[in-house]
Amino acid sequence: RKEEARQLFATQPYKLELIDDIPDEKVNVYQQGSFTDLCRGPHVSSTGEIKAFKLISIAGAYWRGDEHRPMLQRIYGVAFDTKEALAEHLKKLEEAARRDHRKLGRELDLFSIHEEAGPGLVHWHPKGAVIRRVIEDFWKDEHVKRGYDIIYTPHIAKLDLWRTSGHWEFYHDYLYSPMEVEGQEYIVKPMNCLGHILIYKTKLRSYRELPLRYAELGTVYRYER
Repeated sequence: RKEEARQLFATQPYKLELIDDIPDEKVNVYQQGSFTDLCRGPHVSSTGEIKAFKLISIAGAYWRGDEHRPMLQRIYGVAFDTKEALAEHLKKLEEAARRDHRKLGRELDLFSIHEEAGPGLVHWHPKGAVIRRVIEDFWKDEHVKRGYDIIYTPHIAKLDLWRTSGHWEFYHDYLYSPMEVEGQEYIVKPMNCLGHILIYKTKLRSYRELPLRYAELGTVYRYER
């Protein structure tokens, strides 16, 4: 029960917070040897069932993903039924690390990300811009071959448009805050589709136009973590 769990984890404030958030009076606690932990479970019946495991990295992580909460240490590990399966997985991780776009971007002078500009915001260097242009040209050519019309829509739109579509009501936690321009609220677009719908609505359409295909290399903005 909750009260028993609070007593058991009385010196662990993070566990106490999790216990308080559990809606039921009953909470799950698992024990492996002398180690007891609050956990939804299930666990293996015996640690002997884990034939091969390896701790692979550690990283900082904000408590419950909130940057305003304390920074904790997160430990990453993997487990497999056999040593061979573990070795194969580690080999794949090594290969993925060699192909990591962040590593290649730096080493090949393709792009950079600057903390003073903002996390995750890519600045394309000349070499990277060439690669991007080649990919974009290929993308456009393939879409045109398949009957798509390439269009462009603005980066911002009135907030009322997103209210009408339902995006603001259902996804406002993942959208950037509105900006006011001459008494009217706008937001940067989180997706391209509404602009495409507006273009479709500019005139009466005939079934003879179908299928109607629009494509856009549009930049969208979402407040996702």
